[in-house]
Amino acid sequence: MNNKLYKMMNWPKIEDIIYSECDDPHSLLGPHLRGNQTFVQAYFPGAKAVTIEFDRQSQLKSVEMELADEEGFFAVLIPAKKLPDYHYLVTAGDGTQRSFGDPYRFTPLITKEDTDKFQNGIHYTIYEKLGAHPCQIDGVKGTYFAVWAPNAMRVSVVGDFNNWDGRVHQMRRLWDSGIFELFIPGVSAGEFYKFELKARGGLTYLKADPYGNAAQLRPDTASVVADLTGFTWEDQDFLEKRHQFQQGNVPVSIYEMYLGSFAEPTEGRYYANYRELAPKVIEYVKKMGYTHVELMPVMEHPFDGSWGYQVIGYYAPTARYGSPEDFMFFVNQLHKAGIGVILDWVPAHFPRDAHGLSNFDGTCLYEHLDPRQGAHPHWGTLIYNYGRPQVSNYLIANALFWVEKFHIDGIRMDAVASMLYLDYGKNDGEWVANMYGGKENLEAIEMIKHLNSIMKKHNPGVLSIAEESTAFPMITGDLDKGGLGFDLKWNMGFMNDYLGYIKNDPYFRSYHHNELTFSMIYTYSEKFILVYSHDEVVHGKATLAGKMPGATARDKLAGLRLTYAYQMAHPGKKLLFMGQDIAEFDEWNENRQVQWNLLEQPEHAGVAKLVADLNHLYRTNKALYELDDHPDGFHWMNCISSNECYLAFVRKGVKKEDMVLVIANFAGIEQEITTGVPQDGKYKEILNTDDQKYGGSGIVNNRVKRAEDKECDAYPQSVTVKAAPQSVSILQYIPYTEEELQKIEEQHVKKKSAANKAADKNTKKKEVM
Repeated sequence: MNNKLYKMMNWPKIEDIIYSECDDPHSLLGPHLRGNQTFVQAYFPGAKAVTIEFDRQSQLKSVEMELADEEGFFAVLIPAKKLPDYHYLVTAGDGTQRSFGDPYRFTPLITKEDTDKFQNGIHYTIYEKLGAHPCQIDGVKGTYFAVWAPNAMRVSVVGDFNNWDGRVHQMRRLWDSGIFELFIPGVSAGEFYKFELKARGGLTYLKADPYGNAAQLRPDTASVVADLTGFTWEDQDFLEKRHQFQQGNVPVSIYEMYLGSFAEPTEGRYYANYRELAPKVIEYVKKMGYTHVELMPVMEHPFDGSWGYQVIGYYAPTARYGSPEDFMFFVNQLHKAGIGVILDWVPAHFPRDAHGLSNFDGTCLYEHLDPRQGAHPHWGTLIYNYGRPQVSNYLIANALFWVEKFHIDGIRMDAVASMLYLDYGKNDGEWVANMYGGKENLEAIEMIKHLNSIMKKHNPGVLSIAEESTAFPMITGDLDKGGLGFDLKWNMGFMNDYLGYIKNDPYFRSYHHNELTFSMIYTYSEKFILVYSHDEVVHGKATLAGKMPGATARDKLAGLRLTYAYQMAHPGKKLLFMGQDIAEFDEWNENRQVQWNLLEQPEHAGVAKLVADLNHLYRTNKALYELDDHPDGFHWMNCISSNECYLAFVRKGVKKEDMVLVIANFAGIEQEITTGVPQDGKYKEILNTDDQKYGGSGIVNNRVKRAEDKECDAYPQSVTVKAAPQSVSILQYIPYTEEELQKIEEQHVKKKSAANKAADKNTKKKEVM
């Protein structure tokens, strides 16, 4: 090496590069101006020779670099102040040659404003900065990589493009942000990569990209470079009308589903592709009348048995069903069919897998250091440190990411109770109180409020749903009034109480009547979804049909039809887990075509037909949704006949004529039930769960019922209906027409006249006597 070059070398920094301990490689590698010349340094471990080759249109000729260190460090001084486009031609020790772009000649794409916003937890599009993003800089195509790892000594990008050698592409730390970044020319979508981190103690290990947009199919764990900009969306009409489709008092009936069990995959695949699933899901959902699907987590996760609830790749649709673009296709097709898409989302905890978020940069970066704060003893998972702004930013931006990049219509937040309470699932001594000595997780509460506030501001009309199982107040309360700001809350109390009631033999139900009616005491305290979700059927809990008492399938199916009709008539949005709408009796059927096959079986088709008709009735009858969150929309007719095991109530819309009367017979015997009615008029049965077309015995009320002047339930008028064992009858109120009222008045006049004549006759008889 010539003496001039030798003196220009910064040997301590070169040693940092060679030993892969440098967090500012750009200060040494790449082109640097020295007077009127450009000093270029490069590091290619094990290389024999390196030549700089310039663009063909350049007047500069190729330049051979000098070997400054036998480990593969090269340098050259070029007599030019500005270099045209160039690349390195590297000759390996075995004589093979390969071309590389220079990743150290580019300025950062991340700005100081970006890092300041991220450090304050308010960079809501941080997913466009961190991660791996194919792009073009100064005419050079490649991928921009960035990761947050503040406590790492050094971070590198590794992949097939550099033989997974962490010495080759060491990244630059951006000031005090803790973010490392690097643009690597020539890396394109589809390439596998990870980040190699070197901790302060010297431990070197690999991590998947927390912001990666795609991942390898398990059991492989690498991230995959993905381009999310190429898909052409066709759902603008749906998005423009989304607010009126799902916000406020409108019918929302959700089909909760696990994509992995819905349809048979093509030969050679374990799971069906998103593109294969889309038409089948659409056909089924439209046939059954649901308004939305709720997908159990589609974010990348390592363990199939978790059903997606232990997430590793929060920003990546799971590769089990295809690529990110395939998932965009799925959502796009459902939107074109008028079906909303809700995602289950898990910000409460994450698994300990070595390639994931745990101990990410050699420290507890995403989780708490103290296991009393940072671990779930029952689940074996780790708890996010919500008080760290960059961690809350990671989660808030993630929810926004799915809405803004994949057009998702709602986020259902899983395990909210475990976030709200520091002692959730823990014994004394296993948790740390908050600053006031309480058990509320103040940092998690603030993160939730922050998310709901930003979601409403950035994406009005998108649903924010809480799966929350406690009595924590104001879950769906307004943010400006101290609430958490969710749009809807799962009503776990209704589900638990109802299933606790219905499991009893009808003979003993009278002793549990309060379990049936208790939900109406609190139903207007929040905006609820009534759920029969996957939680009720997993881990050997039996299907809903299996929970029904009875010695025969007929008895069980009667109870199931009663259950679905009562859910539909009760105030609240609706949710039903896949498989339950067709009364499948097995605990879990290995046949992946369970939905399609069983729907056509005669013994189950009646329940499927009932669910479809209930969904249609719900979506077309305003009384069942128009005043859903207002007490004026519901009124008990009779809720105290515990010995007879029946309920009667009305649901009301804004218009009087939309009212329906609901009579639910929970007894195991046929009854003739007389109930008071709030309006004079006719009552026509529009649905009866015992109808033969639903698999019932056919005890229905075919004739229109006229309100009779017989006092009942503190009302001057009443109707009487036949009620089969374990059945629901829904009757539409029909006001009398003017012509009918005139006839009724004429009949009243005739009756009154006849009564008067009879009275006069009796009076005369008495006078004669």
